[in-house]
Amino acid sequence: MNNRLWKWIHMLGSAKHFYRISSVILPTLWIGSVLVLLLGLYAGLVLAPADYQQGDSFRIMYIHVPAAILSQAIYVMMASMGAVFLIWKIKLADVAMRTVAPIGAAVTFMALLTGAIWGKPTWGTLWVWDARLTSTLILMFLFLGVLAIRNAAGNGPAAGRMAAILSIIGVINLPIIKYSVDWWFTLHQPASFSLTEKPAMPVEMWLPLLIMIIGFYGWFLALWIQRIRTEVLEEDANKDWVSQLVQQR
Repeated sequence: MNNRLWKWIHMLGSAKHFYRISSVILPTLWIGSVLVLLLGLYAGLVLAPADYQQGDSFRIMYIHVPAAILSQAIYVMMASMGAVFLIWKIKLADVAMRTVAPIGAAVTFMALLTGAIWGKPTWGTLWVWDARLTSTLILMFLFLGVLAIRNAAGNGPAAGRMAAILSIIGVINLPIIKYSVDWWFTLHQPASFSLTEKPAMPVEMWLPLLIMIIGFYGWFLALWIQRIRTEVLEEDANKDWVSQLVQQR
């Protein structure tokens, strides 16, 4: 069983096999994620009742919370790909790491922007140097740092190692983001949604949020896979399997 699992993992690390496998799942992932996002938006913006304190301004939660959760998950994936590249020298892991960094930066920016918009009516200001906000800003800078290394040093192994080391070191910021509201006095509210505790919100509010989180993850995976496929084709443009693929089309 273990040998078969390792063989499958090794095949997935091959650009050729990754491209073939992803061709099967990508259309379904795109369609499914878009449908789930549309359902979540309709449920959150139309069906969910207004909050008794914040009114309709709370509805930006359906963008802010999924983006904030996803930004941290993306960083874990980037650091994981960096570790795989450092340990096993799998080239596809390096491609996955550098293609996910701009997505992570954009999603983190989305979380910060929607948080600022939500904070204006709630706190009376767009920004405070709050522990949660500041650590999330650092998260965006870590994504941008990986991008800066790749832009400065190119796509070679040395650049991959430097980017991987930075991404792994930056993991220390994730527990700070998560537990900042517990460790320090902060204006930021505790988690709006948890898988281990009963939601404080009525089901009409938290169910659309759960749908949006699932939709965000699906959209991210589809976009990430698409970016990896594009990068792989550019890097392997002179290889036989790419030439055969072009001829088949």
